[in-house]
Amino acid sequence: MINKSFFENAVEVAAEKGISVEDVYEIFKKSLVNSYKKVYGSTSCRVTINPEKHEILLIGIHKVVSELSAEPDPEEPEEILLEDAKKIKASAKVGDILEQQINFKNFGRTAVQASKSVCTQEIKSKQRQIAYDHFKELENEMVTGEVTNITDRFVSIDLGFGVTTILPNNELLPNDHPKIGDNLRVYIKRVEQTSKDPRITISRADRNLVTRLLETNIPEIKEGIIEVKGLARDPGDRCKIAVFSNDPNIDAIGSCVGEGGYRTKEIVNALGGEKIDFYKWSEDPVELITNSLQPANVTKVYSIDEENKSSVVIVPDEHLSLAIGKSGQNVRLAVQSCGWKIDIMPVSEAYERDLLIK
Repeated sequence: MINKSFFENAVEVAAEKGISVEDVYEIFKKSLVNSYKKVYGSTSCRVTINPEKHEILLIGIHKVVSELSAEPDPEEPEEILLEDAKKIKASAKVGDILEQQINFKNFGRTAVQASKSVCTQEIKSKQRQIAYDHFKELENEMVTGEVTNITDRFVSIDLGFGVTTILPNNELLPNDHPKIGDNLRVYIKRVEQTSKDPRITISRADRNLVTRLLETNIPEIKEGIIEVKGLARDPGDRCKIAVFSNDPNIDAIGSCVGEGGYRTKEIVNALGGEKIDFYKWSEDPVELITNSLQPANVTKVYSIDEENKSSVVIVPDEHLSLAIGKSGQNVRLAVQSCGWKIDIMPVSEAYERDLLIK
């Protein structure tokens, strides 16, 4: 059958549905096999599609036999009696494989509807598979989505590829006040395949979103020149990050902050105003712990327990509240980011316990 319009439509469908033209051809082949089964009760056929000639051929395949088998082999072509085969090809003989071009006019309305149904289902299935494969590769990565709906419990995010997922309120940041049409950067935590669209779990509160923003805005981190050694976060409020430069000529903190703080500002803006504190990582526990408590000053790291990774840190009395932070935030983020337990003691108490000499 010559059908130029089919091939023109195939290109349009492929572009509209985001699949390849070859996928459209394969789906149409399946639909023709299904229609053939509706009419002839068998799938013993072959479909050939030739875009260059605008040609579609449906070939029925039969094996010529003298007597029909009680239990035909499903792996073999459909059987046809010799006398019936001779009506198609006079020279047919037992054992021949007989091929017959099928006229599409033999297909009634039921077969045509079945073909359309198969096409629709297969195209949707292909789209879902493409979407799943795409987002599975982006699992544990950051993407940008568009807000399409807002409810009391969640925000709907269009991620592209025909996929919309939800961002629960507990995965939003306190300063997030999205509006429909806004673009939000989100972290893909998990991608699961379902019978429908892929199920994608996203977050803006996950600490890994900060890591991906660092990689995006700080080339030295993306290239591995600067390493993020530790990261702790109170989502939407403050983030404390330990960084280390593998190049002695490159300042880790300076590179992360950027000239005039522009790099940090980009990250802070993407996180709705969440504050970012960088400090220098060190293999020396005393230096590391001291740095982690910034902006508080440290008088002395009095006790280091390597086995239990615990320490006692003495700070000036006037820096005690700064070292601890509001609701214990500063010391908590320091502990989480540097990996050491930190007990803080003011200088006055250290003198009372004879831990310092006046």
